[in-house]
This record gives sequence, structure tokens and C-alpha cells, in this order.
Amino acid sequence: MVVVVEEVTVRVYRSTRMDRNCIGAVRPFQAGFSPHMTSSPAADPASDSEASSPACVMSFNASDPSGAGGLAADTLAMASAGAHSLPVVTGAYFRDSAEIFDHASFDEEAVAEQARTALEDMPVVAIKVGFVGSPENVSAIAEIASDYAEVPVIAYMPNLSWWDEAALDNYLDAFRDLMLPQTTVLVGNHSTLWRWLLPDWSGERSPSARDIAKAAAEHGVPYTLVTGIALPEQHIDNVLASPQTVLMSEKFEHFEASFAGAGDTLSAALTALLANGNDLQSATAEALSYLDHCLDAGFQPGMGQMLPDRLFWAQADVGEEETEGGAEPGPVSDDRKPPAPAVFELPPHGTKQ
Repeated sequence: MVVVVEEVTVRVYRSTRMDRNCIGAVRPFQAGFSPHMTSSPAADPASDSEASSPACVMSFNASDPSGAGGLAADTLAMASAGAHSLPVVTGAYFRDSAEIFDHASFDEEAVAEQARTALEDMPVVAIKVGFVGSPENVSAIAEIASDYAEVPVIAYMPNLSWWDEAALDNYLDAFRDLMLPQTTVLVGNHSTLWRWLLPDWSGERSPSARDIAKAAAEHGVPYTLVTGIALPEQHIDNVLASPQTVLMSEKFEHFEASFAGAGDTLSAALTALLANGNDLQSATAEALSYLDHCLDAGFQPGMGQMLPDRLFWAQADVGEEETEGGAEPGPVSDDRKPPAPAVFELPPHGTKQ
């Protein structure tokens, strides 16, 4: 079955809501895909083995040593959505779980060489672009995207208020002029996209998702996913819009905690779900639902912000075991108990003799 969503045509695969419980062995998040599903419509598998391979998705993003966002977020979210991630390192954050202190960019030739080497070997069916660090990298990635015009590009614009103002302005200008014309879906927080795309907004009300989508469309973007729109009673709205209409919206209860890495998680999951053949609306709904579960299971590994648990689906509740017919679980026999872990001690580093 093929569904046409305005200008974007993608193959439909089944879409189901997620299950936080694990049955037997660890399994990927079940949302609109199978871990063994065929390649996306952009690929033409030549054999049964290729047809059963996960879709290859390329991600341009920075390395994040805290694991909050960047390539760490992309890889885990894409794997959870049944895709094989091809991570292209564009630079590195200097950060902890509380804040970003600085960033160092890779040379654009190194970025382009990473990407083109993989692209010439594997059938990439979707591309995600996160924070890539410099106008030169934006230019190199935009050129690659134009060479693979049939591959959808999902671009995520994070909050870059931590950056030097001059560097930020140059980056945003390059992204707007070079990357947006290659972008299929732009993803970003309402306030971030508002400040960037509608800096001279003078209306009495805040710009709507359609207002932002219209501004993005002036630079060639057909679809915009606007997140974090404040609503009454501690709720937020997330709206997928084109310049002509609102395609879908999902409202969620606002989390009191402050999270890092939510935007990368959402945009990576969306990219993988589209690569696996979901139509745009269902892929967006599933990606938002996946993010909601990631935040609900969030954890605080350091002294800073909470991080999304992108592998929440792999964590069975303690003492919980599913049984057929909903019966209460009985005692676990010895032959079904997992073996006790081996006990060993790691030697200390730099031990003096």
C-alpha cells in the first residue's frame, strides 16, 4: 500500500503503540516496524538477505561525551526503531550532564569523506542532520544531500544559546540558506524555531506551528515538526505542519524535570521510522510516543539534567513476568533462574609494584 502525504510518498508499514514489558529475550521497541523488516522504498534489494536487513540511516551530528544527545542519542534511538545507524562525526561537545561548555568542529573534508565512503557502500534511505558545528560542515552536508536528492533529510535545530553569538549567527545563516532547501522535515522546539525563523515577529500572539512552517517553507522545507508549544494546565503540544495545514498534533503532560537530549532522540526516531516505511503522520506520532516513554523512564546519571532512557523497552519491571491469559506468575524454578554473575575484581589502574 502506498500513501501520498502531500508531496512526500512513503510506503506504509504497520503502526502499533509501544509495550514497555519484555517477553523473553530483549527486543527492539515495537512501533511501526519489525526488527527484520525490509529496506525502505528508496532501496532496491537484490536478494532475500538484503531484504531482511535493517534500513541504513545516516546521521550527521557531534560526539557527546555525556551521552545526553549527539551521536549517542541518534544511535540508540535509531536502533530502538529498528534501523542501522551510520554515524558521521562532525565534531565534539565539551560538556557534562548540566551544560555545554564548548564545541570543536571537524574539518569539512573529513566530514564529507566519512559520509561519501559509507554512501558509496551502503544503501542509505534517510539522513538526519543534527548540530554539525560550522558553516563549512553545513555546506559540505548540503552538497551531499543534493547529490542524494531522493533520500529524505530530517534536520534538527537544537537550542544553541550556549554558543558565541557571532559563531551562532554565522551557523544559523548557513543552515537556513544551504541546509533548509535540502530538508524534508525540520524539527525543533517552538521557541528555538521562532527566534530563528521569525526574529521580527510582532504579533500579539505567539506564532503558531503553521506560521513557523510557512517561514520554513520560504527556504524550501515542506514539513515542520514544532515541539514544546506551551498549553494550559501543564501540557505541551507538538505539531506537524505544512504551510497549508496542520497534519497532526500530539499533546502530552509536561514533565517537571529538565531533560537534555530530547530533541536528538525525537528526530532520530522519526528518521528511522520514516526509513522503515511509515507514512509521515504515523511516524511522527510513534516518534513522539517513543520520546514520551523515554522521558517517563528518564534517569539522572550525573549532577545535572535528566537524560531520556532510550532503551526503556529493554528493561523489564523488577519481579514482573508476563504469563499467558493474564494469570499470576508462579514461583520461578531453579532451572529457569538466570545464572548468578561471576564475581571478580578489576585491578586498580597504575598499581605500583
